[in-house]
Amino acid sequence: MNITSKIVALSSAVAFALQIALALLMLRYFSPEEVGMFSVISQIGFFWTTLALAQTQLRLLANHGASVFDDARQAWVSSLQRFVWLSPVAALAVWWSGISFFNALLWAFLLSLCQLTWMLAQSMRLRMVGVWAQSGVRVLPPLMALLVAVAAVFMQWSGPALLAAALLGYAVGAAWLLPALPAFWQGNFKNVHSNSCQTALLPAFQNPTNSVDVSISGDIRSDTLRFAHAFADALLATAIVVVWQRMYGAQETGWMTAPLRVMGFVPALVNIAWIQVHLAQPTNKLFNPLWLGIGAISIVAILGGSCVIFLEFGLLGERWQGVFPYLLPLAMWQGSACLLAAYSHLPFIFNKSISYSYTCISFVFLQFLCLLIPMIFSSGKNPNIHIYLLSIISSIGLIYISIIFNKYTSK
Repeated sequence: MNITSKIVALSSAVAFALQIALALLMLRYFSPEEVGMFSVISQIGFFWTTLALAQTQLRLLANHGASVFDDARQAWVSSLQRFVWLSPVAALAVWWSGISFFNALLWAFLLSLCQLTWMLAQSMRLRMVGVWAQSGVRVLPPLMALLVAVAAVFMQWSGPALLAAALLGYAVGAAWLLPALPAFWQGNFKNVHSNSCQTALLPAFQNPTNSVDVSISGDIRSDTLRFAHAFADALLATAIVVVWQRMYGAQETGWMTAPLRVMGFVPALVNIAWIQVHLAQPTNKLFNPLWLGIGAISIVAILGGSCVIFLEFGLLGERWQGVFPYLLPLAMWQGSACLLAAYSHLPFIFNKSISYSYTCISFVFLQFLCLLIPMIFSSGKNPNIHIYLLSIISSIGLIYISIIFNKYTSK
């Protein structure tokens, strides 16, 4: 493991711990209704972000041009154009969720724009030299969100504390992309020499060229296919939360999304600390992803078990007792997602990114066909049955796709 991998792994672990702390704070001091409303708006914002990016952050990692800053700026501009075009779609999602339209749309707009910029900043920084930048772009945003949430609890603020905390956190993360955006900075710092002294003093302003010669196919998908893949993933994730809100209300949505948020940090951590490093700084030496997947699954199991213990000892309060039926199915689902996350870099290394997208899109279509349509038209309205159906179908599909990716290593 090189120094960049170690830095990213350590900073991602710290960020993971901060996000877990924020999630536990939400469970302890905020009601299920508050968490549910926050989850709906933030998920719509994430849906908007995902579609606007259209997996551009992966292309920024896998396809290395002559200049990191040029690549990042082009990625941000193209994503921003899609962000504007997709605003009616986001507005439709807000309207269909049944919550306050203008207020929710404004929050979703701000969250999405800052999150989009932050995600590109993470990819850009992975292609640059600088220990503090690698750590800061990952650790500072969740730290800011946690501090704002703690301050809101301490001051007993009755406003949208969770939304404000998330927005300020994303804004701090977005700031790390600023050196790539203004043309003035680009012109003034592109000729900076990359000696060790300047690397230590000016990591934020370096614009290194890519001189690594590696045999990696990269992301060979068309823009249309990348957008279709991003659209399918984002639409499914958003539809689940929005349908839950519309059918079962904010309380049930909070019970589902709170443990999903806690457990979902684990596959997200695997994605950040593992996949991005492989794509940004590829190597011919491959490590068996199975062991990483098993370790991540164990962490999900520990988190789920911890939630059970907290409930049994009354540490979360009576209002959170309804979360118990969601723990087992969500643990199965997120554990399977960890396994897929550990293998997801392989299609880009073995020139299989096109088939990767088609496989994932087909699986999303199956989930819609088997789960979301019955959700919308069901008259029974039993959230416990629905979450088990969703988790079982998702887990089977994720494990199957992981097996397909594993075959690439034997070729």
